[in-house]
Amino acid sequence: MSDQMTRITLARRPEGTPVPEDFGLETGPLPEVADGEMLVAVEVFSLDPYMRGRMNAVKSYAAATEIGDTMTAQGVGRVLVSKAEGFAEGDMVMGTTGWASHAVLKATEALKWDNGLPPSTALGVLGMPGFTAWTGLREYGRPKAGETLVIAAATGPVGAMVGQLAKAAGLRTVAVAGGADKCALAREKFGFDAAVDHRAYDDASSLRKALAEACPDGVDIYWENVGGKVLEAVIPLMNDHGRVPICGTIAWYSGVDGDTDRLPMVWRSMLTKRLSVNGFIIFDHWGGYRDFLTEVAPKVASGEITYLEDVTEGLENAPEAFISMLSGGNMGKTLVRLA
Repeated sequence: MSDQMTRITLARRPEGTPVPEDFGLETGPLPEVADGEMLVAVEVFSLDPYMRGRMNAVKSYAAATEIGDTMTAQGVGRVLVSKAEGFAEGDMVMGTTGWASHAVLKATEALKWDNGLPPSTALGVLGMPGFTAWTGLREYGRPKAGETLVIAAATGPVGAMVGQLAKAAGLRTVAVAGGADKCALAREKFGFDAAVDHRAYDDASSLRKALAEACPDGVDIYWENVGGKVLEAVIPLMNDHGRVPICGTIAWYSGVDGDTDRLPMVWRSMLTKRLSVNGFIIFDHWGGYRDFLTEVAPKVASGEITYLEDVTEGLENAPEAFISMLSGGNMGKTLVRLA
């Protein structure tokens, strides 16, 4: 076993979109393992949009990453040393590993991954993104057969799961995605009824016209992953008593896009259409994760629910993969594989 670990750190706060110089690559000794903990060799970890927010020194639902700290991430790996009851050397576990080759996890914060499915699924379709989709749609989308759902970033791990769950519930599902390839992926792999390429439209008004054609009966649920132009396009199409689960606003993560003067129009639509707009953070719902696995894991195993992974090889390439993901350069769940 190597006595060294490598990690990616936050070297400085980004100004706008992150650049490679915002990250550092450091090597040092393996951390010590205390009672109730285990040392894990990380095999794969997740890259997610929320990590961009953690790079800012602002008050939020979770603490900001400090300069010099390891970039945060969920990961999966093999136990090398265990001082934790219930975990043994060789076990595959999931937990908050960070962007690193090794991590120390507490037994209370680790989950043994022994269901026979690929470990990478613990980070995507059966991990935080899939659980986010399952929880948000049930609790805040409140879907009913015959309704219409629109979702942006539709081929990402959250969007793809939302679309498949809504389709199975009898809804018309409309994807908003960036580029013809992603639109085709939304229809052909994930079963969306229609897909609209937001990059083909210069402004919200023209995008709204395309969405109106795809949603002849209006929109009952808009799953908000993006903000920006897509939000402005969709809200006027909402039906009375529509629902808007707010999962993310990636268009604004690296700074406001200049459309804040249009917010009053969007806000008024929320009032006049009596919309239910719910922001939610999945960590508030983590008590339901095992119920999610019980229901959804068999559907993934059988192929009833499908998924796509975008894998980058090598820890040192994580910053480039992260920057690309923030601009829509990924196709599916973004992962970094170390082994």
